[in-house]
Amino acid sequence: MDILSFREYCLAKKGVTETFPFDEQTLVFKVMDKMFALTNVDNFVSVNLKCDPEKAVTLREEYEAVTPGYHMNKKHWNTIEMDGTISDNLIISWVDHSYDLVVSGLPKAKKLALQSLKE
Repeated sequence: MDILSFREYCLAKKGVTETFPFDEQTLVFKVMDKMFALTNVDNFVSVNLKCDPEKAVTLREEYEAVTPGYHMNKKHWNTIEMDGTISDNLIISWVDHSYDLVVSGLPKAKKLALQSLKE
């Protein structure tokens, strides 16, 4: 997976925006203003994705390319090295998990606003 495919997939999800809140290299994807994915736009070697804490530990044990979130809350975020050892389909499923996790934690008003958006 390359940065363009990753970006395109994230932006195709409902209610997603992209920003550079930290610096000019760190591309952050948000759903209803809450982060669910981030990566370095200039050097696409890893992505950070939100993850259920129990699943996060399991993934870290199962995949060498998955580590605790770099510069993130290590309980809730994983860093996935984009080194080719993890299939694109699996990465996409983890992006979906991250997105769904963030959506499930949104306040009711933001969930309703998200539901009202067109696909």
